[in-house]
Amino acid sequence: MAKVSTVSKAVLEKRWPKIRKFDPELGRHVERIIGEVRRRGDAALTDFAAEFDGVRLPPSRLRVGEGDIEKAYERVSEEQIAAIRFAKNRVQAFQSTLLRRISFEHELDEVRIRSCAAPIRRLGCYVPGGQAPYPSSLIMMTVPAKVAGVREVAVCSPPRTGDEIDPLILVAADLCGVDEVYRVGGAQAIAALAYGTETIRPVEKVVGPGNRYVVTAKMLVSKDLPIDMPAGPSEIVVLADESADTRFIALDMVSQAEHRDGASILVTPSEVLALAVIGELRRMVCSLPNKDAVTANLSKNGLVLVSEDIEEAVRFVNEFAPEHLEVMAEDAWGIAGRITSTGLILSGKYTPVSASDYCLGTNHVLPTEGFGHVYSGLSVYDFIKRFNIVECSCEGLSRTRGNVSVLAESEGLANHALAVEGRFRDGRSCP
Repeated sequence: MAKVSTVSKAVLEKRWPKIRKFDPELGRHVERIIGEVRRRGDAALTDFAAEFDGVRLPPSRLRVGEGDIEKAYERVSEEQIAAIRFAKNRVQAFQSTLLRRISFEHELDEVRIRSCAAPIRRLGCYVPGGQAPYPSSLIMMTVPAKVAGVREVAVCSPPRTGDEIDPLILVAADLCGVDEVYRVGGAQAIAALAYGTETIRPVEKVVGPGNRYVVTAKMLVSKDLPIDMPAGPSEIVVLADESADTRFIALDMVSQAEHRDGASILVTPSEVLALAVIGELRRMVCSLPNKDAVTANLSKNGLVLVSEDIEEAVRFVNEFAPEHLEVMAEDAWGIAGRITSTGLILSGKYTPVSASDYCLGTNHVLPTEGFGHVYSGLSVYDFIKRFNIVECSCEGLSRTRGNVSVLAESEGLANHALAVEGRFRDGRSCP
């Protein structure tokens, strides 16, 4: 069960769980897989499918066909299809709003600048599926990409039943407009997307969560093409005061404990609330169908911290930089505004992480293990490149010429200065 402690320097120094350090032994193992895929292409993918997934896949079966997707629709319910559409529409609406705010014009002293955006051309998405299907993760990656205007979106996901990808993932891929789906999982999928094989054409960027092999592969290929972030095991921190609902806190900590190695943490200035949550967790797990796994995870990665006050709790959160932060307090919205390092902030007792994982419109592909200090959650911004168009009138250039010359000559670039001054040679003035 979760442990009770006080907020201390020792807790933060441990970074619980610790920030990921590159494992050289794991790196060598994954490097071998990447090398095999680069060297042998499809043949390596079929061999690794047999070795790691226990399935025999000839190269002709690596790509999912239209008939496979049609069959997938027969194996899912109308309720599941409706839920996928609902989640897609929520994400699409928010991401469309973000995209509209990227382009604008700025004018100052006869200089006009237009901020522009254009999509990357080809994207690779990794969708986990070894233990359970995650159609929601596919939605979170592919919908922002399509909103951004990415022409080609390729998805890799490991086969689960026989040699098939889970039908929910295939249906979600179809509803979200995915262009290609491949029965490839693990580090070999990242290598195939990054460098290509006979069947899979290389992409310009790779995104998606995964196990430590997938994360390591992404880190290794990042020297050759961009990735989103090194997303690891899921995390939740609940920042709560004495007004918070004990049961709601316990529900959300338990929900995160369903994830393998997921961290569930409460930080509160109320010792009474802390002890009450511990008691609620003990009662709650007894009736869970997966109580053994949840109990083991809470015992390993569960923590209840008692802070001196809300200010110390806020400082802890900003230092810890959790993937998800729930704020359950009387001034939840105000406290949320003081947080600077986290993947996603959920304000108020009716905004659980589990809802944001699916249907609130925000994205659940988020930085973990302290990377919230430097990374943002996945969004339409990850699938575009930005550039500017600038136009300067004669008067506008005339107003800047003196400062341009000073700076250019200071850097020893006399011809840079001449390129401006030459336009006004012989006392020429603007027409």
